[in-house]
Amino acid sequence: MNDDPAGRAPTAARTPAGEPKIVVRPDAATATEAAATRIAAAIRASVAARGAAHWATTGGSTPGAIYRHLAAAPLRDTVPWEQVHLWWGDDRWVPPTDPLSNALACWDLLLRGVPVPAGQVHAIPIGAAMAAGESPAWAAVRYSDELHAAGLPRNDQGFPVLDIVFVGIGPDGHVFSVFPGSSTWGDPAWAQAVEAPTHVAPHVARVTLHPRILEAARLPLAVVIGLRKAEIVGPPADPRELPAVLARRRDAVWFLDEAAASLIPVDVRETVTG
Repeated sequence: MNDDPAGRAPTAARTPAGEPKIVVRPDAATATEAAATRIAAAIRASVAARGAAHWATTGGSTPGAIYRHLAAAPLRDTVPWEQVHLWWGDDRWVPPTDPLSNALACWDLLLRGVPVPAGQVHAIPIGAAMAAGESPAWAAVRYSDELHAAGLPRNDQGFPVLDIVFVGIGPDGHVFSVFPGSSTWGDPAWAQAVEAPTHVAPHVARVTLHPRILEAARLPLAVVIGLRKAEIVGPPADPRELPAVLARRRDAVWFLDEAAASLIPVDVRETVTG
């Protein structure tokens, strides 16, 4: 596979068995373009294999550029959007129109331009919870129920198997809203309420999927941008202390810019052609 529409082969770190493919691009713009291309290919493959693609996306600063690529030619016209089910790994306890909402950028930058059926857009029901005077825990229960109702296959641990789980990586190594030392591990619910973090912004409550859902995904896909996240690509650690480790497995793909890849030695990079 060549992720570059211009025909240039990306570079990757030569990683040991069990580690993901790490695709390194010069900057954030080319890294997100390559990630968008890979998401489009994964959607097509999932639809061809199973008749639908269940994709969990993310929020924060990472996905906006990816949505723009997917909503524009040529990628927009290569994806069978009518067969896509869109989920979220987490969202923040803010109104859906708040800039902090993880769903807002997807609505504005992707869903306005591609024909995903409204009934297949599975946003976490935070707006409904707020309107009804309910709590994050209420929204988490409803989201867990919606995942159960989707009839997704489950892995050996009983967690749903999504086709694509796209995550950004927080500066502390968190994924979804599963932070280092999170209590989510001990709760079997597929979606859970999370108290507002004090160590990382924004300091608002969250609703998150269980971390094991990332572990169960057919394709975990991470995008890591910027120098301050370079250490996350370092030696593996306990996932309860560095949740990003859950996306570090052989069938995952990580897209990095040169800054995030700065601790990967140049002499262990190789050209990826397939």
